[in-house]
Amino acid sequence: MTVAEETEVTLAVGQQKDLPATPDAAGRHTDREMHAILEIGVRSPDGAEHTGAPPPGTGPALAEVLIVDTSRSMLHPAAKLRAAKDATVAAVRMLPDGTAFAVLSGRFDATVVHPGPGHPVLAVAGPAEREAAERAVRILDADSGTAIGTWLELARRLLKDQPAPVKHVLLLTDGRNEHDHRSSRPLDAVLDACAGQFVCDAWGIGDDWDAELLLGITRRLHGHAGAVRDVSELPSVYEELMAGLLGTSVPELRIRLTPTPGTVIRQVTQVVPNEQELQPVPAGSGGRAAEYVTRAWGDEVRHFQVVLTADPTGRERGEELQLAAVEIVVPDVRRPVRLPPPRPILVRWTDNPFDASRQHPGVRRHELYQQASAAVAQAYRAWLRGADGRDAADRELARALLLAAELDDAQLLGALRLIEAGPGTGRVRPGLKDVDWQHLILSSALTTPPEQPKAAGPGGARAAGTGSEAPAGAGAGAPAGPGAGAGGTVPPGPGVCGRAGADSAAAGPSGADGSGLPVRSDGLVECPSCKWLGPADSVFCGGDCGRPLRGASA
Repeated sequence: MTVAEETEVTLAVGQQKDLPATPDAAGRHTDREMHAILEIGVRSPDGAEHTGAPPPGTGPALAEVLIVDTSRSMLHPAAKLRAAKDATVAAVRMLPDGTAFAVLSGRFDATVVHPGPGHPVLAVAGPAEREAAERAVRILDADSGTAIGTWLELARRLLKDQPAPVKHVLLLTDGRNEHDHRSSRPLDAVLDACAGQFVCDAWGIGDDWDAELLLGITRRLHGHAGAVRDVSELPSVYEELMAGLLGTSVPELRIRLTPTPGTVIRQVTQVVPNEQELQPVPAGSGGRAAEYVTRAWGDEVRHFQVVLTADPTGRERGEELQLAAVEIVVPDVRRPVRLPPPRPILVRWTDNPFDASRQHPGVRRHELYQQASAAVAQAYRAWLRGADGRDAADRELARALLLAAELDDAQLLGALRLIEAGPGTGRVRPGLKDVDWQHLILSSALTTPPEQPKAAGPGGARAAGTGSEAPAGAGAGAPAGPGAGAGGTVPPGPGVCGRAGADSAAAGPSGADGSGLPVRSDGLVECPSCKWLGPADSVFCGGDCGRPLRGASA
């Protein structure tokens, strides 16, 4: 297997390393927050095409459940139901042979349309099954109300025992979850049960869907929310969604964080292409590491914000120290995957009271997106008050426009200008419908990375305004290059994760790796400060002090 035939995963850590070590007004040292941005990319082998077919002998790669809203409102107008049928049929036709799948009809309760009511297992795609599913979808009618929790609960039961590495639900609705009381348990409880079981994309159609509902579902189930303005667009949207799903390169990717003693992981959040807070899962037995699961990666780049806290008491000033090690783990690999070496998240304690970590451009960008999304939500709530809220709606829209301009996000600016009365007015356009705001709320939830500067000469260029290392790589769709560190300056990852970095210097006898530390007979080196033992190629101590080891004297 050559490098060119491997799927490549890349990792870069972007951060401002300086944190204030000065005590507070009462003379106490308090924990400080370090914010860092992880840029993770997945790139398939050159020229590779994913068709959804798994490698020979590995079983189906995908298990799919398509949920069609068949509540009574789908008949007003009837074009919604026709478009939903056409889109569902288009998706079924794209399923590769051997794919486990089902189609559900959603009302007060959920019914298996195909392979049929009462079937406890999914159908297996093939010519006959696809044709049978299409016939069942074509005769669907609409009646009664909407209880989305019952739909997702049935999908969970059908997917529960499926061995496919990618379990996916595509949900379509034209309304709001108005009949949640008809479900055996509320939607929030159903989402808790479904979390980690499958990925869900949720789409709105028509004029009465709820953006916050779709976002609540997809953020919890690690999917994407969207909507069509014209019902005739839905079939092509479904085809595009299925093509992306069948192009999954890595079904599951885990971010493993191993903090040094005294460092606490406070939060890990996906911030590009949308915001999703990740929950930790145990990383093996014992140890300090935690893993954060992400799913269904195509060829793409995602950004994650990590927030750590640490106490500067007794720490050296002005020296880069390790707070945590970051490692990428891909379990149950079906195709050859080349993983990046571990990377450190660092700190440099200073006596300057200015907290620099929040000023990293990736961190700042996420905060701007949060502010823009909040401004849109506040403008919408003010607009709902009618004439009484007109001035407040205008103020919040103007604020959102300024933030979108600062972000240089053309997509968000375009969505805001559909709401604006006229270019540069900063005022809400008269005659808007509620659905116009719902589309804007979805648009404000999408995020993009900053444009990367072009290389200036042999050494390239730093991102403007960073004041420190910026994440390597480029925007969405252009993964960071192999071995790319933050601005190309962060050393290879530490041995605390138990892996030698691909670009680390090979350890040799008696400090032949350049560290100056003698290598013990068992292949380990000992930190001269805290006596931590680690692999001979360790760059930073994984023990109490977190100090750099390369260049240290024995």
